Amino acid sequence: MAYSSFTLDAVVTTFQLEITESANLFAEVVPVAPRSRFTADLARNVQLASATNTEKAKSELIVAPVLVELREHADRRISLFSGIDFSVDVDSELTGVCDFLVSLSPVQHLLQAPVMALVGAKKDALTLGLGQCAAEMVAAQRFNAEKGNDISWVYGATTTGVDWKFLKLAARCLHIDMELYPIR
Repeated sequence: MAYSSFTLDAVVTTFQLEITESANLFAEVVPVAPRSRFTADLARNVQLASATNTEKAKSELIVAPVLVELREHADRRISLFSGIDFSVDVDSELTGVCDFLVSLSPVQHLLQAPVMALVGAKKDALTLGLGQCAAEMVAAQRFNAEKGNDISWVYGATTTGVDWKFLKLAARCLHIDMELYPIR
């Protein structure tokens, strides 16, 4: 089963996760102002991607630029990967291609642990992406552990490009942010 075949119920059952729903999971995070050029480009890209209304357009015109801005904000101390195979555990069916991975490594030519965030782009339904994202987060935990680079949590997001929903996986507890974050 590929990541995209997982439902939220299947992930919770298969990997014995506990779900916690939280309002504003990142309340203590201090907002960061993006670069002005990025803001202008993003406004144009959102209009174009929304009019085109395909998962590919939203992924390329909105999600990828947001992640590149994140990398720039982090002074390129993180790496970004798009559309790479992330088959971690065939026996547990944690296999497939991830839309986007973020690694806490500056090396861009090779995916290295720890993988700290995964982002799945969905055409219209954020909730359909929760299972896929959670399965990828479990795989990231296992990948990090296998590489001897455990981190306390892995973040995930499912997005339509315009709306974003965030998740956090700590041990076997999957935190789902109840807030819906619009791109604006």
